[in-house]
Amino acid sequence: MTNFILISICILSGLLFRNLGKLPKDSHKSINAWILYVALPAVSFKYLPTIKWSYELLLPLLSPIIIFIFAKIFVSLFKKIHKIDNITESILILTCGLSNTSFIGFPLVMSYFGEENLNIAVIIDQITFILLSSVGLITILKTNEKERIDPKKIFLRLIKFPPFISFILALTLPFFLDLSYFKSLFDKLASTVGPMALFSVGLQLQFYEWKKEIKLLSFALIYKLIIAPFILLIIVLFLNLKGIIPQISIFEACMPTLISSSIILDEYKIDTKLCNLIIGFSIIISFITTFFWSIAIKSIL
Repeated sequence: MTNFILISICILSGLLFRNLGKLPKDSHKSINAWILYVALPAVSFKYLPTIKWSYELLLPLLSPIIIFIFAKIFVSLFKKIHKIDNITESILILTCGLSNTSFIGFPLVMSYFGEENLNIAVIIDQITFILLSSVGLITILKTNEKERIDPKKIFLRLIKFPPFISFILALTLPFFLDLSYFKSLFDKLASTVGPMALFSVGLQLQFYEWKKEIKLLSFALIYKLIIAPFILLIIVLFLNLKGIIPQISIFEACMPTLISSSIILDEYKIDTKLCNLIIGFSIIISFITTFFWSIAIKSIL
């Protein structure tokens, strides 16, 4: 119960501070910098060295890829019926195919499945970022014929991302160094992810002119919050997988849209109104849908 109160306080505080104008414009960027450069790397160093690698971890490694592939398929079908333009298609692919596996995912995983299982969510989050920095970026570049798809640029973007660097170091350094001396430090830094991330989300939530985009908004929300996790559940049942690993893999699949999708669109001068609408509504509605998904997942698996 404490975790749910914490989540509510953090998001509502962000909304309140933004609406009251108590913080400078784009204050969330400073908070995100702390999360990206300090807190998330600490999460990697806290949890990844404790992972016992096995073939079962193929599911959390592959689940974000599966969701993204099916998002492209569903959006392509939607485009044939509703005749949307290429830019709208790319926005829907990003918002449907990429989940908010850390800012929202980590606090909710801790709430429903316990902090001790966060290492599985960390793996999923890293694959999600790799998708955003590779096929996500390519999806956006394809909407602009003037932009050349540069594999070198995409690769450099990936390896310069602090959480990805820490992900690699957290997997390799324990073979050479004893990191247990820093456990208390990693614990304290990692504990800031949930409150800071949720407060940042609250600062960014927007719900303007949603009626104009109701068709696109409905499609994105239905796929992201219902169809995507259902697809993964069907695959898990078909493979007869049980236990905490498939549970968290499916649970992370029903997370709302990745906030960074809006950042990458803005970087390439693409209107982010639709993306921000989907992000905002998906976050709010996900607090209801994830509750029911957690019950379903635990009862079935």
